[in-house]
Amino acid sequence: MASFSFGAGNARKIAGIPLYAAGRLATLVIPRSHDEWVFGCGAGIGDGALALWHVVAGQGHPAVWLVSNEREATDAAALGIPTVPKRSLRGFWRTARARTVVVTHGFGDVNRYAVSGAFVAQLWHGIPLKRIGLDSPETVRPPSVLRGPAAAVARRALAIMYRGAARRIGVLPAASHLVRGRLESAFGLADERVPVTGEPRVDVLSRGSAATRRSAARDGVREVAGPLEEDSRLVLYAPTWRDGELDPAIPAPEHWQALVEVLERRDAVLLVRSHPLGAGEYAPPSPTDRVRRLGSDLVPDVTPLLPGLDALVTDYSSLAFDASLVPLPTLFLAPDVEEYARRRGFYGRYEDAAGEDWCAEWGTLIAQLDAVLGDDAARAERIARAERLSARMHAHRDGANTDRVYRAICAGLRRPKKGTRCPVPSERSQSK
Repeated sequence: MASFSFGAGNARKIAGIPLYAAGRLATLVIPRSHDEWVFGCGAGIGDGALALWHVVAGQGHPAVWLVSNEREATDAAALGIPTVPKRSLRGFWRTARARTVVVTHGFGDVNRYAVSGAFVAQLWHGIPLKRIGLDSPETVRPPSVLRGPAAAVARRALAIMYRGAARRIGVLPAASHLVRGRLESAFGLADERVPVTGEPRVDVLSRGSAATRRSAARDGVREVAGPLEEDSRLVLYAPTWRDGELDPAIPAPEHWQALVEVLERRDAVLLVRSHPLGAGEYAPPSPTDRVRRLGSDLVPDVTPLLPGLDALVTDYSSLAFDASLVPLPTLFLAPDVEEYARRRGFYGRYEDAAGEDWCAEWGTLIAQLDAVLGDDAARAERIARAERLSARMHAHRDGANTDRVYRAICAGLRRPKKGTRCPVPSERSQSK
């Protein structure tokens, strides 16, 4: 399983300073087009970038997706999306020429050395519960080889680089005014750059009927996880990233046994989705069809599958906020909450999202899951919690977030401009 840490990533940033400088000089002389867009997404062909792609392409803008590997190129081709390798000379050129750059994770979603001078739409990839960006000391963690004064200098240099990069962002959509405050703080942006439009990535959870969304989602799960009985319950376990370290919540053998017993008794299947940048293996001692993988290598974007689930188990993942739109019963398992709070920190109290009955170990979590799957009252109470969380975190639930973001980008570009097309879709128009 791939892993990543801020320290290692920041070491590469420091080593790449000459390339950033060269790219900055190049973008000063390479003229940007009036209307070209480039897209990238750290999770593959999906997320909010894909939702916005459909609107932008539908409006006739010239656009291309920058890909990291053959899997992304294949996924894009299946959707009729033209691609260019982002680390190639063509990737640099297309990024340097683009008027608008769309990313979901960071400038590395496209060609990071050619972003200067473009209008950047940073769609991000979920409502933050853990502190991110400039709000988290982990963001500017120096490379592990540095100590003492050298580490302090590196930390200050990294903070300057992050602030400089954030100033290039023209639009960063927020799900609500509460979330807006978090994003403004994390990226050091002014109000006008963080409009409350809703997130394009979750429009799929609001379009069509609940029955249609559930049927399509369960079909999607079957395509990657294998056959399922029509009435089988689906539980998603989605632990988040520990900065490259092992997940402390990997079940012990006795917990796997107890968990599988509940799954069998309740006719349920556990879908395990470890973080794509995490480390650790999640497999019961004895193979069973009751536990199946649903990793990012199988499903880059899990959001469309949420309506097909019956429960979510997570720790600090933004999936809890996405799932509240379904609404989906969510259970929280966080054995390292004190350490995680010390290193990363939270926006507000952890209990504000997880409730006072979050679990520190699998034994308690398994009992809660058994109740949610077997007790209608327990399930209804969890759904009511999700609805209250959704009311706090999401200002829009009409499936039109992507259209609002498109209009916000157009406004940020100060349209109309000679030679530029940016027609405004209607409030209720929906991208395909």
